[in-house]
Amino acid sequence: MKMLLNQLLITALFAETINLSAGSNFFSRRYRKKEEVNYRQVEKKILDEIMGPSIYDARIRPAGINGTDEATLVYVNIFFRSFSKIDDVKMEYSFQITLRQQWNDVRLKFKDKLEKGHEDKIKYLTMTDASKVWMPDTFFRNEKIGAFHSILTPNLYIRVFPNGDVLYSIRVSLICSCSMHLALFPLDEQTCHLNVASYGWTKSDLIYVWKEKGAVQFPDNFSLPGGFKLDDYGNQYCDIETVTGAYSCLQVDLTFARELSFYLVTIYIPCFMIVVVSWFSFWLDHKAVPARVALGVTTLLAMSTTMGSIQRSLPPVAYTKAIDVWTGFCVFFVFSALLEYALVNYASRSDAQRAAKQKERKEKELEFSGFNAERIEDANASMDPLLRRIEGAHLIPPASIIPGHVPRTNRMTEWMRNFQFQAKKIDVFSRVLFPSSFALFNCLYWSYYLTRTHGKPS
Repeated sequence: MKMLLNQLLITALFAETINLSAGSNFFSRRYRKKEEVNYRQVEKKILDEIMGPSIYDARIRPAGINGTDEATLVYVNIFFRSFSKIDDVKMEYSFQITLRQQWNDVRLKFKDKLEKGHEDKIKYLTMTDASKVWMPDTFFRNEKIGAFHSILTPNLYIRVFPNGDVLYSIRVSLICSCSMHLALFPLDEQTCHLNVASYGWTKSDLIYVWKEKGAVQFPDNFSLPGGFKLDDYGNQYCDIETVTGAYSCLQVDLTFARELSFYLVTIYIPCFMIVVVSWFSFWLDHKAVPARVALGVTTLLAMSTTMGSIQRSLPPVAYTKAIDVWTGFCVFFVFSALLEYALVNYASRSDAQRAAKQKERKEKELEFSGFNAERIEDANASMDPLLRRIEGAHLIPPASIIPGHVPRTNRMTEWMRNFQFQAKKIDVFSRVLFPSSFALFNCLYWSYYLTRTHGKPS
């Protein structure tokens, strides 16, 4: 009996233990958190599936539209990050861009490999190794020097989208050639180009296409160095045909206009002031030789130095530039002011010699007139006073007795006669002639060059 009770007790305890275990399992199933998905592992799995060595070959270019054997279309967008230099002497410009290329590779399509609910989390796959996928052999036709950026890591990425689209973005610094025509410098505009083309794939294999929206972009705080401003920009196609085939090409046109205010302050106004300072010698006395010579030579040297510094900042070309005309005429006016003093100095010496001769002639006339007066007085001393007056009547000029016709003189002639010396006349004429001539030159210069059309001669 006692053993039977022990068995019943053990059975009851075992049943209770089973019920408690079942209850705890139900509780744990009810309140247990859902297992989180590691999307990085999912991306790795997809990359391994679509880019396995036996599945994907990066040496083979993607198929054309709808899987055909037509040319692969590469859509291009260029973002100009900054410009560091626009060099007129070397005829080149330096800048930094972000080049974006996008094409479709059906071999990398993984939309059907995404599980339900993963579409919102995995919008694209990102890679940083460009050697893993096929790349177009893009190069810049007018490039002189180029450099990639690898600090802190290579500045590039590759995005593979579920539909097979591949986006390749890379940051590049370039120095490109720019053929400039400087006949209107510094009132000119220069159009520089950036040519993007395929180096080896012909148009039957690869075609570049500009993106419809935002093909060429610039930052909001964009500015240009060296007194330039971006006047206009555009994009077009520049396909080229050589002996090896026809190649697809894209072209960006950048029109750089010079800031005229910069050159007015640094070139035109200083030259204008030097020319005006050279005219101050016209108001100095012609006898102040050191002052006038020093002023003329100093202004001529200053103008020559300014002209030399301008020429050193420009390339030697076979045509005359607008700045050459300006500096050339400014040097001419300054040099003419110096030559004017040489003429004044010569005229002053001529005036001195003429004044000495006039003085000598007057002294002789006074001596001669004094001698005649004594002789007439001795000869007529015994004559009757009435007869003496009649005898000396022939010595009185008729014009002093009978007033003749007085001709009307010109005011200009009368004004010129007020100056006793020719040197003074030259200075007075120069005070009017030089400023008026320079003003006339300015009118002709600015009216001509400001109305000229920009561009290279045909």
